[in-house]
Amino acid sequence: MAESKESDTVAEESATNKRPQFGNRTLGKDDDVFQHNAWDNVVWDKEQEEVAQLKVEKNSKVLASEEEIAKYESEADKFWDKFYGIHQNRFFKDRHWLFTEFPELAPDAFKKDKNRPLRVLPETQSDTEDKESNLESKKTSQRIFEIGCGVGNTVFPILIYNEDPDLLVYCCDFSSSAVEILQKSREYDSKRCKAFVLDATKEEWNPPFEENSLDIVVLIFVLSAIHPDKMKHVIKQIHRYLKPGGLVVFRDYGRYDLAQLRFKEGQCLADNFYVRGDGTRVYFFTQDDVRDLFTDCGFSEVQNLVDRRLQVNRGRQLQMYRVWIQCKYRKN
Repeated sequence: MAESKESDTVAEESATNKRPQFGNRTLGKDDDVFQHNAWDNVVWDKEQEEVAQLKVEKNSKVLASEEEIAKYESEADKFWDKFYGIHQNRFFKDRHWLFTEFPELAPDAFKKDKNRPLRVLPETQSDTEDKESNLESKKTSQRIFEIGCGVGNTVFPILIYNEDPDLLVYCCDFSSSAVEILQKSREYDSKRCKAFVLDATKEEWNPPFEENSLDIVVLIFVLSAIHPDKMKHVIKQIHRYLKPGGLVVFRDYGRYDLAQLRFKEGQCLADNFYVRGDGTRVYFFTQDDVRDLFTDCGFSEVQNLVDRRLQVNRGRQLQMYRVWIQCKYRKN
């Protein structure tokens, strides 16, 4: 449905100053904040939290009109088609963090790279044991399904690094333009990947797979593009098609992310739900938001964390705080 608009890559540094693995560069009190392009696991103080809350209260005072709200809902696919028509596959960057955060998507590559850390962020239970045991018990003929695949920035790395010869990756987007761009890419392998158009908010799905047949469902920066009232339906459908014991991997915008603080009055559609200038929409989650959605639909929580990151523009001496929610849920 929606490819991420987050800027989640960091410029490569020289070989003599090789950056640490994503997720493991922590800003200390004596560090120069402008030494690197990004810092991980940033801790917010009470004052910073209050300033962010005030900005959200201000940009939420004036809502878009009822006519505009209805238009953005009924024509959501058209706005995303237009977006992909403009940007094609040039807008997005490679997701260097994908297999650090979700090694389940390419377990063979994870096993071979002994230096790849099992990152555990603060404010969460450790899922290291679950991650290791899941890799050891990996089954053949893995079936992965990404909802909101966009132009393939998650699908293609999986196809490249997952060495399961019988792997089959299903992927869908409700933007026909995005699916067309993905299918025309030279990385697209129709023997291992099946891309199709699907509006995940529709009452009935007609996917090319059976119920209880999927090993992993991927939701990366996509649920935020769906109206909050329709999110639970999407989660219920995911539960329907996952195998018992199947896993959902989730990453999306968190409350008070820089993107939320930058919205102007009149761009708010509902609580923490906004429309961008191009007509695409975005919701900003809390950990409880995600937990309630999944546990109410029959999932058990494996991981639920807040990933706070400080991105730095050294040239302009700017500091930009990003907030993402990252989770894993297993079908009971």
